[in-house]
Amino acid sequence: MKICVIGTGYVGLVAGTCLAEMGNDVICVDNNPDKLRKLMQGIVPIYEPGLEELIKSNICEGRLEFSGDITAAVQASTVCFIAVGTPQNEDGSADMQYVESVAHSIGQAVNKYTVIVNKSTVPVGTADKVAGIIGKYADFEFDVVSNPEFLKQGAAVEDFLRPDRVVIGSNSQRATEIMQEIYAPFLRNGNPVIVMDIKSAEMTKYAANSFLAVKISYINEIANLCEKVGADADMVRVGMITDKRIGPQFLYPGLGYGGSCFPKDVKALLKTARDNGCSHRILSSADAVNWEQREIFIQKILARFGANLTGKTFAVWGLAFKPKTNDMRMAPAITVIDSLLEHGACVQVFDPKATESAMEIWGSKITYCKTFYEAVEDADCLLLLTEWNEFRHPDFDKVKSLMKYPVIFDGRNQYDLQRMTQRGFEYSCVGKTLPRLPVDAV
Repeated sequence: MKICVIGTGYVGLVAGTCLAEMGNDVICVDNNPDKLRKLMQGIVPIYEPGLEELIKSNICEGRLEFSGDITAAVQASTVCFIAVGTPQNEDGSADMQYVESVAHSIGQAVNKYTVIVNKSTVPVGTADKVAGIIGKYADFEFDVVSNPEFLKQGAAVEDFLRPDRVVIGSNSQRATEIMQEIYAPFLRNGNPVIVMDIKSAEMTKYAANSFLAVKISYINEIANLCEKVGADADMVRVGMITDKRIGPQFLYPGLGYGGSCFPKDVKALLKTARDNGCSHRILSSADAVNWEQREIFIQKILARFGANLTGKTFAVWGLAFKPKTNDMRMAPAITVIDSLLEHGACVQVFDPKATESAMEIWGSKITYCKTFYEAVEDADCLLLLTEWNEFRHPDFDKVKSLMKYPVIFDGRNQYDLQRMTQRGFEYSCVGKTLPRLPVDAV
C-alpha cells in the first residue's frame, strides 16, 4: 500500500519505518531539511532500540523514503498518517497548530479518495476539525479516522511490530477496511483490532495513559507512607501485583513519571474535563503527587547535606526520563539537577544515551563524564535517577574508593538496602528504611 507519514518524531519515524518493514511503500514527510538529509543517510536523531537498523534496511530495499514535499507525498498515497507534535499549552491543553497546518496542506493536495489518519495524540473532536479543514479545499472524497499510538519509548519498535491491540476510530466502512488491511500483518498472533467510533478512540489514548499515571502516583504515595511506618515498599508491591486484578506494570516506587506523554496527556485530559464542567479529582491528585515526589527526593538530600551545597559535588547516574531512550522531556533529572545547581552544588553526570540532550539543557553548567565510574570521582554523594541496566551491578568497592563519601540516594530502588549498608554505604531509597532493632537488642 502507498502510505505517507507526516512528521518524523518518535511516533512518525517508528510508525513509518515499521509500516515499510511490512512491505508498504512509505514516504515520511518533514519540514526540517537538515533532519531529512540525515535520515536519508540513515542517521537517526533519536535513540530507539532496533530503529536505526530497520530504517537503513528499508531505505536500501526502496520501501522507505524521506521528503519535504508534502503535496507530492499526499498525492502518491492512499493513506496519510498525521504524526506531528501536539505540545502542551500553558493552560494544559494540546497545541493543535501543527495538526491544523498539516490538515490545510493535505486538503490542498488531495487528488483522489484518501484516508487521513490522526496518529498524533489529540483531544476529542479533532477528527471533526481536521475533516472540516480538509473539506474546505478537497474536491475528492476522503475519510478521517483516529488511530492512537500506544508505544513505549525504549520498546517502540517492538510495540508497533507486535501490538497488544490496535484501536481504530472510524465512521466509514471503507476506511475501516483499509486500516484493517494495513494492520493485519502486525496482528498474526491474534491480538485484536478494536474498531469504535472516532471520539471514543480519541478518548481512549488519554484515558489509558492517564490511568497508568495514576498507578505510578498511587504506588509512590504508598511508598512514602511505608517509609513513615517502617514497611518495605518493594515487599508491599509484590504483595499487590500477585493479585491478577492489579498486575505488575507501572507499580514501581521512584521519582514519578516523565517523558513526552504522561505529563502532557494528564494535563490535556484535565483541561478537557474542566472545559466540559467535569471534576477529575483522582487525576488532579495523581498529577500533584507526581511533581511532589521529585520535591520529596530533593528534600531528603537537603536534609542530609544542608541547604547550602556550595563546595559539594554530586554524581548523577542517569538523565533520560527512562532507560533505552535519549529523551529528557519532563525527566525527573531536570528537576533534581536544577535544584542542586540552585543550592550551589557541582554536578557531574553520566547517561549512556542522553548526554547530547543534557547539553542542550545545561550547557557548561554541569560536567559530562564518559563512564559512570568517572562521574563518582571525588563526589560527596551519588544520585541514581534512571535505572539503566549498566547501573545494576557496578563494582561497589571501586565506587566507594572513588567517592569522597560513600553516600547514595537511589531514586529508582536499584539496590538492596541492607546489602548496601553492609558494604559501608549510607544508602537512601524510596519507600523503605532500615528495620528498627527491638528494644532489648539496643
